[in-house]
Parts: sequence; C-alpha cells; structure tokens
Amino acid sequence: MLEQTIEIEQDGERLRLRRVVLRLAKATRHGDAEIVVLTNLPVTAVDAMRVVVLYRERWQIEGLFLTVTQNFEGEIDTLAYPETALLSFTLALMAYNILATLRAALASVHGVGKIEAALSDFYIVEELQGVYRGMMIAIPPVHWQTFEEMSILDLAQLLKNLAAQVELKRFLKQPRKKKKKKKPLTLDSKRPHVSTAKLLECEK
Repeated sequence: MLEQTIEIEQDGERLRLRRVVLRLAKATRHGDAEIVVLTNLPVTAVDAMRVVVLYRERWQIEGLFLTVTQNFEGEIDTLAYPETALLSFTLALMAYNILATLRAALASVHGVGKIEAALSDFYIVEELQGVYRGMMIAIPPVHWQTFEEMSILDLAQLLKNLAAQVELKRFLKQPRKKKKKKKPLTLDSKRPHVSTAKLLECEK
C-alpha cells in the first residue's frame, strides 16, 4: 500500500489530492497488477486502506443504478420538468429498497452466493408488477395493518418464513448457451461470389 500527495490543475485551479496505490497479490481479470485511486477525502477521516476498500465495493453502487435503470424506469426521457424527473427517480430508488429487502430475505434462507449469482432482478420485478394490483384489490386494507404493528425482528422472521416458501427456480437467471462454432465457408472457384451492388451496376 502506497500513498502520496499530488496536485492537478482543473479549470485553472490547482487541486490537492491523495494518490493511493494498492499492489495486488493476484492480477485482475484485465491483467492489472495494482489499483490506483485519486481522492480528496481527508487523511484524518479516512485512511488509505478504507479508501481502497470503498473503491473495490463500488460495484454494488453501480449495480444498484443499473437495476434502477433497467427495471424501474428511473430515468424517463419524456419528463421535461426537473422536479418531475427527480420524483420519478426517487420513487425508483424506493422501489429498489423493497427489492433489496426481498433479496436479503431470500439470501438468508437460500444462501447469499446463490442469490447474488443466479437471482434475476427482472423476473422478480415482473412478478411484483403483475401481482401487486390484484393483491391490493383482493386483500382488504385491514389485513395489512398487522405489519404496521410488527417489530423489526418479527417482520424479519416473517420475511424469512415467506422466503422459505418461494419457488426459487422461477426467478433464476437463464444460463447462457454455448455458442456453436460456425462452419467455415467453402468457396467454389467455378461460382465466385458477386456482390449485389456489382450486379445492379452492370444492369445500368
């Protein structure tokens, strides 16, 4: 672990930054032997190790925004007013919190590794969107008041019990099929290929 203070110029101003370098025992899949991070976080608040740990966990935040974009339509192009777009994005983040709670409940029963690697957010969101309206119509509001009175521990236990009854295979990602190797094209010297453009040119 190495750290040094550097200065860079941006828009005519000089910025004082920390350059943190983590040398890896094993290269990344892209062949990188070290990770370099630039940050303006104060040394007194966040040490170099914490900076690198936070950076290496950034994929969780990136995954969050990818899910919000793909499944919750958090960025609707036709919303011209900034306040409307902000409201839409906020609702998408709230919906993601519900999804994260469901994933945590399933992981506590079926295992974190399986949920992280194989659970499809798309299938879960599709199920929720398809069932929610009918469920709100079929189940009177009085039956939902029970959840308001539950403690956090009781609610967590209930979610685990429900998660154990989920038919998980319905919500797993579809495995990618191996690509079939294409047979090499065989060229016939007696019948050479002629482009369509060339044939049309000859007809003019």
